[in-house]
Amino acid sequence: MTTPTNFKRSTLTLALLTAFSAPVMAADEVSQDTTELETITVMGKAYRNTATKTSLEPEETPQSISIIEGEQLAQRGVKSLNQALRYAPGVVTEQKGAAVTMYDTFSIRGFKVNQSYYDGLVLQSLAGWNLQPQIDPVALQQIEVFKGPTSVLYGTMPPGGMINMIAKAPQQEKATEVSFAMGSRNLVEASIDTTGQIGDGPLSYRIIALARTQDGQVDNTKEERYVFAPSLDWQVFERTLINFNMYYQNDPEMGMNSSLPSSGMFVSNPNGSTSPSTFIGDTDWNTFEREVLMLGYKVNHEFESGWTFLQNARFTDASLYQENTYMPSGGFDPSTGNIAQLAYSTDEESTGFTIDNQLSGTIDLAGAEHNILLGVDYQNLDGTSDQVYFSTPFMTNIFNPNSNLIDRDNMGASSTARDEVEVKQLGFYLQDQVRLDKLVLIAGGRYDLYEGEWYGSKADQNHFSYRVGALYELPYGFSPYVNYATSFEPVTGGNDGKQFVPEEGKQIEGGIKYESEDYSKAATLGLFQIVKENMLVADPSDPTYQRKIQVGEVTSKGVELEGRWVVNEALDVNASYTYTDMTISKDVQFEGKTPIYVPDHTANLWANYYFYNGALNGLRVSGGGRYVGEMEIDAQNTGKVPSYTIADLSLGYDLGTVSESLTGANANLIVNNLFNEEYYTCYDSNNCWYGAEQTIEVNVKYEF
Repeated sequence: MTTPTNFKRSTLTLALLTAFSAPVMAADEVSQDTTELETITVMGKAYRNTATKTSLEPEETPQSISIIEGEQLAQRGVKSLNQALRYAPGVVTEQKGAAVTMYDTFSIRGFKVNQSYYDGLVLQSLAGWNLQPQIDPVALQQIEVFKGPTSVLYGTMPPGGMINMIAKAPQQEKATEVSFAMGSRNLVEASIDTTGQIGDGPLSYRIIALARTQDGQVDNTKEERYVFAPSLDWQVFERTLINFNMYYQNDPEMGMNSSLPSSGMFVSNPNGSTSPSTFIGDTDWNTFEREVLMLGYKVNHEFESGWTFLQNARFTDASLYQENTYMPSGGFDPSTGNIAQLAYSTDEESTGFTIDNQLSGTIDLAGAEHNILLGVDYQNLDGTSDQVYFSTPFMTNIFNPNSNLIDRDNMGASSTARDEVEVKQLGFYLQDQVRLDKLVLIAGGRYDLYEGEWYGSKADQNHFSYRVGALYELPYGFSPYVNYATSFEPVTGGNDGKQFVPEEGKQIEGGIKYESEDYSKAATLGLFQIVKENMLVADPSDPTYQRKIQVGEVTSKGVELEGRWVVNEALDVNASYTYTDMTISKDVQFEGKTPIYVPDHTANLWANYYFYNGALNGLRVSGGGRYVGEMEIDAQNTGKVPSYTIADLSLGYDLGTVSESLTGANANLIVNNLFNEEYYTCYDSNNCWYGAEQTIEVNVKYEF
């Protein structure tokens, strides 16, 4: 391993990164006449593929990519990224059920994703902490799901893939949408989304605001959220656009953050059964308050030569306070249903900054067109977590819970702990995208310098990631592709005076894409194999199993099929199927086992039908089904979590077809889990969660 670079130089590096754009833009713009602005279309709105950081379209990219449009999010009435990913192929979402809404917990191709991306920058958070920023779908234009390693452009991440959420951006054309919703569990929600140009000048704005309150699925819990997300585009010069953006979210309450035993859930218990609303915590010790502020900017400049420069930066400040309970080891007696609970609290704060600089342009070399991308990115994140643990347990019963047992003035003895975490990462990347007639080749490499300190353990690691891929455009819309890519995730600690090395992922993928000439049909078939190495496992020579060694390996291989068909102007259909075979291929305890949260089979279907004539003119009928196969109940594979199939329904009606005075208004009815199917997820047999119960929402939207 290369000797790590000292990050004391990071302040200078950051200053250079931020200052880089100013002089080059000023030199290029000094001769520009600002009076030309009236005839200019705002630049910077062009499509930029997050998987390649270029304008390469998804169907031209040698990688599996799924796009979830904002219209789909609205039709399904999603309230979180978890819900948005329910119909995404290769993704298993809501791994802590539906009652735990404060986290987005999901995996791609079997590998857990700890961090998502928002507008091309990582949503900074600390793995394992309760303080995980979320982005409400009200602020999103679309969601991109990239399959396989993308460390070559983004640095540390798992090998299964990544999620990038695209923010709604300012538009020059004035438009406003107001929405009001009511529904199950006393849902009340109001939002506004307004955008437009300010006069005839160079400024365009967008303002998004939301307020939502709803009872939680579990008794004695509530969910409450407020969002404010303004942004401003400034067309400084003809070829220079600057965007300023802010995202503020306040979650005074976010439901429940605890689990239930499988006994009495889907494992039979003679004493009775629990339900999706069962609450075994305490009403006087059930707090979850989170506040997140993000301030960012983008500078997008096009040089006269055709090369472009993009600088994307964001500052994040987040805090959380939680009071909760948990079951200690051995705290549940299945013969009676009695369960012990211990109280604890966490007070967490984090502050971070991330910046990405991209310079891209096209050159002709050796008879081929080369789209070159050069980039430098940097991030740092500091966090503190103060925890209080109370030693006096209180007893309740899962079949007849008493939720008023804690006396805040008599909590018993307590212990405290404080965690301080600091993470820094600097990355340099280069990519060449080559087009030779119908052949698209892509190759890239990235070098990362990572420094982190977690719970007193340090990681000072450098790593090189790379990928190569090819796609060939055949006649009739078919394009076979292949790629090989690597990823890495830092590991803190070490043994015998030697630091651990990063965990590494390697994927090989091949498949074929199809898109019809009229764009009405599209499909992707992909076959993949991912191997993740250098995973920490317990040292068998240590009787306490506290010592770790790096010999673990897990292999995931499978098939993904995704298709879209616009049958006619009235009917469109989306469908997908995924087969995943995931095995722990090297381990001292679990070799040959399947990890939790990994079903062999998943499948999804969603269809929309629009009525344009007759008595039903203006009506939209949408519906879908999602299937998730059996999963292991624990790491030892001692049992199975049952498979499930969920149906969803969405109806929309254009009120403008009733009266011209109602033009721009529409009403929607959304029913999730149409048949109220009961389903589950589990970490182990004593930590399971119920899936989402049936919910009904009615909303009215007015656009003008």
